[in-house]
Amino acid sequence: MNILLIGSGGREHALAWAISASPLCDKLFIAPGNPGTAQCGENVVLDIADHRAVADFCRLMSVGLVVVGPEGPLVDGITDDLEAAGIKTFGPSRAAAQLEGSKAFTKELCAEFGIPTAGFARFTDEVAARAYVAKTGAPLVIKADGLAAGKGVVMAETIEQANEALAMMFSGGLGAAGAEVVIEEWMIGEEASFFALCDGTHALPLASAQDHKRAFDGDTGPNTGGMGAYSPAPVMTKAMEERVMTEIVGPTLAGMAQRGTPFKGVLFAGLMITAEGPKLIEYNVRFGDPECEVLMPRLKSDIVPALLAARDGVLNAVDLRWSADAALTVVMAAKGYPGTPEKGSVIRGIDKAATEKDVLVFHAGTRAKGEEIVADGGRVLNVVALGRSVSEAQAKAYAAVDLIDWPGGFCRRDIGWQAVKREREG
Repeated sequence: MNILLIGSGGREHALAWAISASPLCDKLFIAPGNPGTAQCGENVVLDIADHRAVADFCRLMSVGLVVVGPEGPLVDGITDDLEAAGIKTFGPSRAAAQLEGSKAFTKELCAEFGIPTAGFARFTDEVAARAYVAKTGAPLVIKADGLAAGKGVVMAETIEQANEALAMMFSGGLGAAGAEVVIEEWMIGEEASFFALCDGTHALPLASAQDHKRAFDGDTGPNTGGMGAYSPAPVMTKAMEERVMTEIVGPTLAGMAQRGTPFKGVLFAGLMITAEGPKLIEYNVRFGDPECEVLMPRLKSDIVPALLAARDGVLNAVDLRWSADAALTVVMAAKGYPGTPEKGSVIRGIDKAATEKDVLVFHAGTRAKGEEIVADGGRVLNVVALGRSVSEAQAKAYAAVDLIDWPGGFCRRDIGWQAVKREREG
C-alpha cells in the first residue's frame, strides 16, 4: 500500500525509516519531510493544515494509510476529517487528542477515574493563581493548559519563580496555550516515558525510554523539547510496566471509552516513579521526540501491521518483538536553542557518522542547500547508537557525534547519565 507520513522532525525521520522497511509499504510519502526522510521516501509539498488538500492528495496517490507524527494536526482534528473522507488514519480523534491538547482535561480525567497523578488546581485568573501559590508555597509546577511545543512547563522552586511563570503565561507569552494554567504539586521520584499502542479497547505496551529535558549538562538550563534519550529506562522494570498498564493506561483507555471518546493511536505517558509507585505527569498522543528515535531502532517487528491494527481495533491479535539492546540518541541543536536558534550554518560529516557500526543519524531541523545540509531549526540532528548496555550505546553515539563537523551546533555530553551510573554501580 501507499502510505503518507505527516511531519518533518526527527520523530518523522525515525518513523519513515521504520515504515519504509515494511514489505507492506509500496510507496512512502512524507509531508513536508526533511533531507533525512527524503532517503526513505518522497517528500511532498502539502499544506497539512488544509485537511481537504491532504484528503485530495491521498485519493490522487491511492494512499491506503496516513500516519500523523506531530500533535498539532491531531489536536486540530485531521484524523476526523481524513476518516470522514474514507481515508484510514493512524492517530486519535480531535476529542481524544485533548489528552495532550489540554492539561486540565487530563487532570480531570485522572480525578474522575482514579488515575494516580500529582495534586492540582486550575486557573484562568492570574490573581487567583497567585493567591493559591502564596497559600500553598513552593516548590510547584506551573503548566500552560494548551500546546506549547514542550516549553509550557515551569519547575518553580520558589514563589518568585512561580509568579514569574504565571505572569509570563497570563500575559500571552505562550499565546492561547497559557490562557488557562494548571498548578501541580512537585512530585519526587525518577521520570520515565512509557508508550502503548491503543485501538480504543485494547492497549499493547511498547517500550520505555528516559529523556533529558534541560538544555545543558547536569540537567541544568532551560527546559527544551528534549536533548537526548535512551531506551529502555532501567527504572521501568517488568513489574513497574505492569503497574503502569494496570493503574494508568488501562483506566485511561476505559475512561475515554466510557466518555464516548475512545482513544486510538499511541499513548505516551510521562511518568514519575515515586516511592508510592508510578504517577502520571502528563500524556502525549503521539510518539515522543526524541524518544521515537530510540524506540524504532529497537523494534524488531514490522511497525505497519501494528499501526493498522490500532486503527482497525484488532490490537489484541498483535505481538511485537523488541531488541534486548539499548539505544541512545544525542540531540545536536543549533546555538541559541531553546531561545532563537541560529539558522543556516553548514553541517558536514553526517554521512561519515552514519556509516559507523550500530549508528543512525536522524534529521530534524535541517534543509538542503545545493549539495550542502544546513541547520534550519532548534533541534537539528539525532545521533543514535545501539549497544549491549546504555554505557556502550552512549560511547558509540558520542564517537559518532565527534565525526560531525558543525561549529554552529551544540549538544549535551551526559545523555544517559542515570543509567550509566546504575550500570557502573552494578
